[in-house]
Amino acid sequence: MAMPTPVPLLPDITRRDWTAELLNALPDDGNRYEVIDGELLVTPAPSLVHQRTVGELHLAVKPYADMHALDCVMSPAAVTFSLRREVQPDLFVLPTLDGRFVRRFTDVGRLALAVEVISPSSARADRYKKRMLYQSEGVPEYWIVDPEARFVERWRQGDEEPEVLVATLAWMPHEVAEPLEIKLSELFRRVHGE
Repeated sequence: MAMPTPVPLLPDITRRDWTAELLNALPDDGNRYEVIDGELLVTPAPSLVHQRTVGELHLAVKPYADMHALDCVMSPAAVTFSLRREVQPDLFVLPTLDGRFVRRFTDVGRLALAVEVISPSSARADRYKKRMLYQSEGVPEYWIVDPEARFVERWRQGDEEPEVLVATLAWMPHEVAEPLEIKLSELFRRVHGE
């Protein structure tokens, strides 16, 4: 007689007391789990367009970050602000310590940039919950990238409305640096294979 295959337990998404510790005890089932103020956010595996967008952004941002002693990281990688706040931005930039990459987010405890590429399942969380989180945690700049509509919403500290960019995205994390300029039409053409 064959033994039945155990069915993994699904997390109780209705509870409001999730912590980073509980989050990290969940099984790896292909979903992305994040917690903001005790609320569990569950996102299914990303689409190919989503992943190509993250890849193209990484190719654009990483060389600039390297030149300015910053560390550009793609998800999955945890950013744990507190016991009840752990997220995985699609792309993020960390400061370095004396020009060296840190081993854990807690070594620096802050981001220079957070980027989320929206999809139908993540748009509400990215535009509201994560934006509020990043602004409250002092992240100087947050980009919400919409590959289907081909624009970027840029949020900065204190913004109540995003700056919507369709032509060029310029980022300057240090006042003395030349800005990074990303031509959005070119980026989205590569993402869509045009």
